[in-house]
Amino acid sequence: MTTGKLNAFKELLDILDKLRVECPWDKKQTNESLRNLTIEETYELADAILEGDDESIKKELGDLLLHVVFYAKIGEEKEAFDIESVIKSLNKKLIYRHPHIFSDTKVANSKEVEENWERLKLKEKGGNKSVLEGVPKSLPAMIKANRIQDKVRGVGFDWEHKEQVWDKVSEEINEVRDEIINGDQDKIEAEFGDLFFSLINTARLYGVDPETALERTNKKFTKRFNYLEKETISKGKDLKEMSLEEMDIIWEKAKQFDK
Repeated sequence: MTTGKLNAFKELLDILDKLRVECPWDKKQTNESLRNLTIEETYELADAILEGDDESIKKELGDLLLHVVFYAKIGEEKEAFDIESVIKSLNKKLIYRHPHIFSDTKVANSKEVEENWERLKLKEKGGNKSVLEGVPKSLPAMIKANRIQDKVRGVGFDWEHKEQVWDKVSEEINEVRDEIINGDQDKIEAEFGDLFFSLINTARLYGVDPETALERTNKKFTKRFNYLEKETISKGKDLKEMSLEEMDIIWEKAKQFDK
């Protein structure tokens, strides 16, 4: 790390030390009060990444870094840990979990790196913890499903050939249809959950992040609908008074802006 980087990081720590003592807002913050703000900042970074906006990514990374050093400062005040021990702990973990870099372990590809990572994590926990124990309970359901599937894949619980998953998807679709016919709302919900889980698994097998894929569609739909709404208003009409056929004509025009 260059002297400039070290100085910039030290300046950040010094600024936070001063704010923690002199600023009424910063002074009263706790781990609990910062938690939701940290989640919000993480989503703002995710938005910037999806937009491909480097300037916004830089800004949001700064906001997240502030939260990291803030939690470390609170830990220091409680005499539980500080930013130095946080970094040293991270360094130790990175070296331990990359034996193919820092030791003599051989790997053929990134898949083997991930499998080693999961095995080493279990060893760190004494070998008697669940593979899924580290999946945060508060993760959004789609991200959690993807993480669960990725975790179990790391210990070999996965389809032998990715093409096999399509039979499972077809099976789940049929089960949803059956329960819709039966009219049991609780079972319909359960079967939709199974279908979503299998589709998320399918996306993972084909190298697609389901959260990113769905968000791309959300943004595309929003852009098209905003166009539909704008065009309708410009014609002096109300969406509620238009037929689906009329809406569809404008919707098809909106597709030309999909990029």
